[in-house]
Amino acid sequence: MEVIENYIGHVEPGGPAARRTLAHLTITKLSVGGDWNNNAYLLVCRATGDALLIDAANDSERLMDLLGHDADRPRLRTIVTTHQHPDHWQALGAVAGATGAQTVVHPLDAEPLPVPADFLVEHGDTVQIGDSELEVIHLRGHTPGSIALLYRDPEGTAHLFTGDSLFPGGVGKTTSPENFQSLIGDVSERLFDYLPDETWFYPGHGDDSTLGAERASVPEWRDRGW
Repeated sequence: MEVIENYIGHVEPGGPAARRTLAHLTITKLSVGGDWNNNAYLLVCRATGDALLIDAANDSERLMDLLGHDADRPRLRTIVTTHQHPDHWQALGAVAGATGAQTVVHPLDAEPLPVPADFLVEHGDTVQIGDSELEVIHLRGHTPGSIALLYRDPEGTAHLFTGDSLFPGGVGKTTSPENFQSLIGDVSERLFDYLPDETWFYPGHGDDSTLGAERASVPEWRDRGW
């Protein structure tokens, strides 16, 4: 699979992956097709070669190609599903079965998944990738058990994987005013009030952004109700 090393946060459906190389991790983004053109993110610990996949959303063959087929390819240890909606786990069974990776999800979103979860995580828990770790942030509203994953680069900015809870331009879709208030509250308190402007975030669909680029719009999102 072609991988572009000049990472700008944009990938095309059916196109090459894009890789960002940090001091301790690489982050590779791939649009994996389907009707929603979901993003999948492969994080690899540079010291150990252990890997973690965020949302095995679709196209299991392309996800396996992203891992590679050589003897020195990354070892996929963990697959985290950000939430229960089916467009985020269409390839979960196939990729977990092929690699033996352990599956991780919040307990409130575990039941619809096609395979039983190996680990259930709550707000504040951590998930290991080799020598690094991700912090679990529970964001209630898009689904009951939606989570974001935070990597604090010790030599750079924070990196935040938001699933469908936060996008450039607004929060994720909700089905009631109560769910919207829950989500905008959690996004405000647990993301914008918690993390600095330079935090780069990676959504479940479309292009990346930073919290700083979106912060001034949060009151507008709250007022419009979506």
